[in-house]
Parts: sequence; structure tokens; C-alpha cells
Amino acid sequence: MLNDVGQGGSGLNAGACGLIDRFGRHVRYLRLSVTDRCDLRCVYCMSEHMTFMPRKDLLSLEELERLARAFIRRGVSKLRITGGEPLVRKDIMQLFAALGAQLDAGRLRELTLTTNGTCLAQFASDLARCGVKRINVSLDTLDPDLYRSLTRGGALANVLQGIDAARSVGLAVKINAVALRGNTVAEADRLIRFAHDRSMTVTFIETMPLGDTGVDRIEQYLPLDQLRRSIESRWTLSDLPLRTGGPARYVRVAETGGTIGFITPLTHNFCEDCNRVRVTASGILHTCLGQEDAVDLKAVMRSSDEEADLERAIDDAIRVKPRGHDFVIDRNGAPPALSRHMSATGG
Repeated sequence: MLNDVGQGGSGLNAGACGLIDRFGRHVRYLRLSVTDRCDLRCVYCMSEHMTFMPRKDLLSLEELERLARAFIRRGVSKLRITGGEPLVRKDIMQLFAALGAQLDAGRLRELTLTTNGTCLAQFASDLARCGVKRINVSLDTLDPDLYRSLTRGGALANVLQGIDAARSVGLAVKINAVALRGNTVAEADRLIRFAHDRSMTVTFIETMPLGDTGVDRIEQYLPLDQLRRSIESRWTLSDLPLRTGGPARYVRVAETGGTIGFITPLTHNFCEDCNRVRVTASGILHTCLGQEDAVDLKAVMRSSDEEADLERAIDDAIRVKPRGHDFVIDRNGAPPALSRHMSATGG
């Protein structure tokens, strides 16, 4: 059993936030990757033949918990477990159980998960028992053949079973769909109906220029303003002030009563109120998804048992968090904006 008691450090209460960057933004949201591995090879995320980090370079479950507790003590109130595919990490429920204890103690407000859904049927009940209330499931199409093509071999039926299992134990599910030219305009209506018939939100996300996936980004890229115009030709949309702590902007669909989100890192960036940081499965802190900034927290943890040293390294990194990213998809054939894959950084 992992240690579930937060000891040492500054001891901020759950309502305080000690992580404030030079632009006055309060960092309350940590996306913590537990693995760079995945059982799919989605064409916008990975190359077909990936080289993953050696397992010895990954943080142990105990180190992941220690790191999470340090961020919680500094005022992080929302923690999302990401990957790769987090549910392929061996014994991952031990970490969820330990972090669930932080919920029970009132130190953490929300524990969530982003998953591709392939293992969700197996773990949905355990996630609910650990205090997870809602999850994001990546699902770009409801066509089994297209799904197999986009994921390079995945089975749509496994994901649908996982979504049903999650909903059956009371988890709120949000569907995330990466917008892809040539696919998503035709798929959007079906995804909207599927989600709204089950009281789920669907969020469309512009593809991000991270890592070489072996596919031309220009051929993939679909601006969301173009997708929204297409959707509005068939549905009645009204903007909502709803914010969930992430970068999505939401609209209500009059015909269904349901909600659609749009995440637009390229056509309309969302950096001005960014409250998020990411830590990779190897312990690298990135305070901006679209910049090369990096702080090796694993090195800090493995060189010192003092929680104050770890918190100091986190504080120092947050103070120099960049104003925003510089994502662009270059039509002149330039390489991706960053060489690291999304699966390495964490979703």
C-alpha cells in the first residue's frame, strides 16, 4: 500500500494556492503522466513504431505519489492522471487508491483520468471506489473500420464497452475527439448524437504539432472554426460561460440540450488564463505544453528525501512559467513544433 499521508513541506490548506507564476496565474491543476506507453498508435499522437522510455527511467508508483502530494501541498486542487494510456501501467490502482485518500482528507478537490477506454471495462469500478467522479475518453469516430485505421489496429467495441461500464458505476464521461481533416466533419453529427443521447459532453480538439507521427500535419489539420461552421449548419449552438478548469470553450446544442466543447490551441490559444502544468512519467515538469521548458523533478527526488527541496524546485519552475505556447502547423514542410510526442508529455 502506498503512503497516503502528506507530510512535510509548507502544508498549505486545500483552499490556498502557493503556485503563482510571474503573470499572476494560480496553478491549481496538475496533469501527471504515469507512462508513455499505449496499446494504440493513433495517427495524430504516435508513430507506428515507437521507441518508449526504458522502464528504469520511469517514476515508481511511490515516487508518483510523492510528487503528487508535493503539488497538492503547494495548492494544486485538481489532478488528472494521463499517459500514454494510464490504465496499462502495472498496479496503477495502487496509485489511484493513495490519491483517493487525499480526496477523503480534503486535501484534493478532484481526481480525474484521461484514457483511450480500451481497458476501462476492467477498471471502472475500481476507479469509482477510489473517488474518481468523471473521466475523459478519447474517441474520434464511431465507425469501426475508421477507428481501426486511425488507431492502427484498435477495436472500437472495447472502448464502447468501457464507456458503458464507466457510466454504469456512476462515472461522468466526456468524449474527446481530435479534429482531423477528411474525417471529423462527417463524423461530428454521429459523435454529438452518441454523446448527448447518453448525457455526455463531446469536445473537439485541434491536432497539435508534437512529435513525428509519420503523417503530414497539414493533411491532418482541421481548424475548429471550420468544424463549428459545419456543425452550425445543422444544429443550433449558443455559447456558454461554462469552464471546467481546462482550456475548452463550450456551447449548448438547442436540439439535444447537450454540450459541445472546442479546444483550439492553434486558431485561438487559451494561454491567458492557463492554470495547468504537466509532469511526464519520467518526472520532467513542463509548465507549458508548447514550449521546451523542463525541470527534472526525478533528479531532485532521487537526490534528496527533503520535501522542502522538492517543493522549492516546483516553486522555482512555476515562477518562470512561459506566457504561452507558439504552436503553428507550418505549410512549408517544417518539422513539428516540438520533437517530443504527446504520449511522452501526457495528455
